[in-house]
Amino acid sequence: MADTRREIERKYEATPGTRLPDLTGTAGISSVADQGTVELDAVYHDTADLRLAAAGITLRRRTGGADAGWHLKLPVAPGVRDELHAPLTDTVPDDLAALVRARTRDAALAPLVRLRSRREIRHLLAADGTPLAELSTDTVRAQRLGGGKVSAVKWTEIEVELADGTDPALLDAVTKRLRKAGVTVSDAPSKLARALAETGRRVPDRTPPTGSTAGDRVLAYLHEQAEALTTYDAAVRRDLPDSVHKMRVATRRMRSAFKTYKKVLDPAATGPLAEELKWLAGELGTDRDHEVLTERLTAHLDAVPTTLLLGPVRARLTAWAAAGRTASHQHTLATLDSERYARLLDALHALLADPPFRKAARKDAEPVLAKAVIKDFDRLARRTGTALATPAGHDRDLALHEARKAAKRARYAAEAARPALGKPAKKLAKAVKGVQKLLGEHQDGVVAREQLRQLAIKAHAAGETAFTWGLLYGREEGEAERVERDLPEVWAATAEQGRTSRLRDL
Repeated sequence: MADTRREIERKYEATPGTRLPDLTGTAGISSVADQGTVELDAVYHDTADLRLAAAGITLRRRTGGADAGWHLKLPVAPGVRDELHAPLTDTVPDDLAALVRARTRDAALAPLVRLRSRREIRHLLAADGTPLAELSTDTVRAQRLGGGKVSAVKWTEIEVELADGTDPALLDAVTKRLRKAGVTVSDAPSKLARALAETGRRVPDRTPPTGSTAGDRVLAYLHEQAEALTTYDAAVRRDLPDSVHKMRVATRRMRSAFKTYKKVLDPAATGPLAEELKWLAGELGTDRDHEVLTERLTAHLDAVPTTLLLGPVRARLTAWAAAGRTASHQHTLATLDSERYARLLDALHALLADPPFRKAARKDAEPVLAKAVIKDFDRLARRTGTALATPAGHDRDLALHEARKAAKRARYAAEAARPALGKPAKKLAKAVKGVQKLLGEHQDGVVAREQLRQLAIKAHAAGETAFTWGLLYGREEGEAERVERDLPEVWAATAEQGRTSRLRDL
């Protein structure tokens, strides 16, 4: 994988005659050191319809300076990006192309803009000489490749990029000092964005549709989840913490929306896509479930007194976790590189571009969405009642798992409706989340007990004592009993919230 660094910077408007104020004494800046001038030549790549630019992503091949090579910048927050660097080659490196494949899909990456910059570099230093930030004054010449009404433009800008470990508050202090000198923050988020705008290229608007109809609200929610899925695709490929979970949640939220709001979107059209999203969630589950189970078993093992750790239990658990983690992550990457996943993304974007609205989509959002949310809540109530009435054992475990799935759907339904329904939907979602969490703990325990049983069997077959595995199994049983004791009270409070919710009056 390419080298990665977190980039925190801010850009400012300037002219060739702009004079920088003295920054010493500003937020711990003790001195400013001139680092000379470099010539940079960067060619930015994107699809013909600017899919990367629309997502705030830049991909460039740059020569000159200390970091010549390929740079992929992925947005993290306003003014914050992760920059991935790969060696200089003639074509886009495969690992960088993979990180944006969920956005480019079948569209080719091609050179669209060339930026040649003369960069004057200064380092902002602390009293001990440690660099706090780099301040650059760039004279930029941008050339649109492939022709157009405006082929080239020129401008000057100032950029301040924090060094690793510098408090971001320094940027605010520098901005305040520059503003007093007449230097203002740039409206352009990047050089590429400015070059495209000034050479007549319109970046597609990714803002979700707005409106007050049921169709408007549901479609906006689906756009939000599709964007999350696409964003977390790159994070999963980079193996970032919790990324698989978040990507999987996005698939579940979309599937739930298709089911909950079937009066708004035609299930004949959404059904096949929902099945593919279910497949994707299952494939991602291999990685996510192993991650969750490893964390749970490790935490429980850490809580066991040393005197009760009999045999090589920690070594066996570590080996199991490592082997499973490698296999599950490789499986996930293979899924994301598969043709089936690519077609799923195509189908999702096609549906969002031309949504299969039904008659209810044209109605006011409040009554349509409220009715759907209450219907899902009532479904949760029936399943929870069934689970509580089932005798303890395997059948109750299954019933509680079904109630958990219903809780997720009811929660997602309320969260999707919150922009239209406001506080009542928010309160209902919060109440259901508590039930979902409790039922989730129970299901995690069911899975953990089965894995502990398998580990005990392997330990016994290897001539090791299975005492500690049995101890952990017993503790998991105790946790399950606690959850089942707590559930009636938690559910009673949630059921009351559902009965008194103003959603039923809409």
